[in-house]
Amino acid sequence: MDSESALDDSYFDHCPWDFGPRASAAQRDAQTAHQKRLTDAGARIGPHCFVSPVAGVFTDTLRLGENSYIAGHAYVTGEVTTGSDCTVNPYATVRGRIALGDGVRIGAHSSLLGFNHGFGPDRPVHRQPLTSRGITVGDDVWIGSNVVVLDGVTIGDHCVVGAGAVVTKDLPPWSVAAGNPARRLRDRRESGPVRRGTAEGGGGVGDQVARFADRARSQAAGLLARAWDADAGRYRDRPGVPLTVRAHCDAVEIADLLLGSPPPQLSAAEHTERLRALQDPAEGMVPELADDGGPGVLPARAADGWIDDGAAEYHVLSVGYALELLGSRFAHPVRPVERTTAGGLVARLESLPWRTRAWSAGAWVDCWATGAHHNLGLGAAAGEPGTLEALFGWLGTRVDPWTGMWGGSAPPAEGRLQLVNGHYRLTRGSFAQFGLQLPYPARVVDTVLDHGGDPRWFAAGRRNACNVLDVAHPLWLAGRQSGHRAAEARAWAGEQLAHALGEWRDGTGFGFGPPGEGGSGPGREPGLQGTEMWLAIVWLLADLVGVADRLGYRPRGVHRPGAARSPAPGLPGHPVLVDNTL
Repeated sequence: MDSESALDDSYFDHCPWDFGPRASAAQRDAQTAHQKRLTDAGARIGPHCFVSPVAGVFTDTLRLGENSYIAGHAYVTGEVTTGSDCTVNPYATVRGRIALGDGVRIGAHSSLLGFNHGFGPDRPVHRQPLTSRGITVGDDVWIGSNVVVLDGVTIGDHCVVGAGAVVTKDLPPWSVAAGNPARRLRDRRESGPVRRGTAEGGGGVGDQVARFADRARSQAAGLLARAWDADAGRYRDRPGVPLTVRAHCDAVEIADLLLGSPPPQLSAAEHTERLRALQDPAEGMVPELADDGGPGVLPARAADGWIDDGAAEYHVLSVGYALELLGSRFAHPVRPVERTTAGGLVARLESLPWRTRAWSAGAWVDCWATGAHHNLGLGAAAGEPGTLEALFGWLGTRVDPWTGMWGGSAPPAEGRLQLVNGHYRLTRGSFAQFGLQLPYPARVVDTVLDHGGDPRWFAAGRRNACNVLDVAHPLWLAGRQSGHRAAEARAWAGEQLAHALGEWRDGTGFGFGPPGEGGSGPGREPGLQGTEMWLAIVWLLADLVGVADRLGYRPRGVHRPGAARSPAPGLPGHPVLVDNTL
């Protein structure tokens, strides 16, 4: 008997890495037949993969990258996508909405649980509704044996999660984490544990951000109560101003960041019901509230079928993400996105005021792409087939290779304000949200650092949340692709972080800042919008400095730093004209 025939099928169920070099011809034929049964049911399995016949694979969606395997007795259900060279070892459980990058190792008996259900007292546990925010794991990640990863978690590139850990919160790239709940122990690139007293380890600025987070967390319930109008059953940004849709969404985001729960004024189900009820069922967009706090009315469609209303466009972001944080979604698709044709999208893009009002143009892209994200989450259309690809194709061929941005000259009095702020809105909803790489990241860093030194917008007494956010996010996003001028980016972030931490007002939170361009923004008075935005900005700045893990939160809503969705089927791993070397 030769060595091949000596290895029975159960050997490969438990040691699938040996299947390629050691399986017999008959075993290869059997594996091919097994994979065909899966692909006939809709799975996509790359070359040189192995799926054990004794694994429980009952997926709605399965995308298995090349050189990947699912070992014996693994339990795999839901919507599971992997990159190349991924391994699901024996007895591992991978369930729900799970997206793995390249080179992910999931140890034996580990569980990635990309779903959850309620446990309220109103009904038995087995009748509770299911929710799913999904789990995202980056490239080159090792998840040890007996690890549990809970729904909603993102594990960054190059992380190592120690055996037996329970991962309840996001882990930044290069983390070595362990424990229950899992805590970041050090940066994998360092040779030993992080030492206290360094910026990365938590001394100095690390201790400052930790103290700030504790302070904000202890005051969060009071901030939300201050903005709540019990008679109307809605939120204001702050006392004395009108009730708004955005204020309710900001309250949901602040509670998620600081309390890890819905705002205490209502139950999660009640918050969800009130936000879902605001959506216009015919158009799928959310108008601003009427003066009495009741639902508003949308304007008529434009000639191309779009609803041109600034508040309703922003509510595609704010309401959609608030519902996701509550474990829900819109009740209806965003209809103007659903009915978009590729030609119509390109015509609208061509008509936007890129050269004079790049912020407005970028905001429209942000709204449309976020509507596409929400529609895909509902199983609805993001335009006719090929429309989402048309968006990235158009953007990829219109980007300026000298600035890494979209748009042209603006009035000299504004400098690069329109250009940079438009870049943030555009890339937030498109490249960042769909997990795609930026074109020309080094040029982006050059442009935003140049703008970030402009005293008209960043001198003492002149900063506002939009302007700082619109530099911090591009620096963070481009920094994931390129180390270009990284020390300067950290220095800028450190300066802005020190300023931001000093602006917190006990009992009232953050003010947005001085009135922005054209007098926009809520101004200096502390309120929900300023608090939500600056909490997200503080995270971005702290992560650029290397101490974000000390905050104990990571934005997951409108101002989340990275992907809200893996690239949609058919989208490439990155658009054309990506340049990581400039």
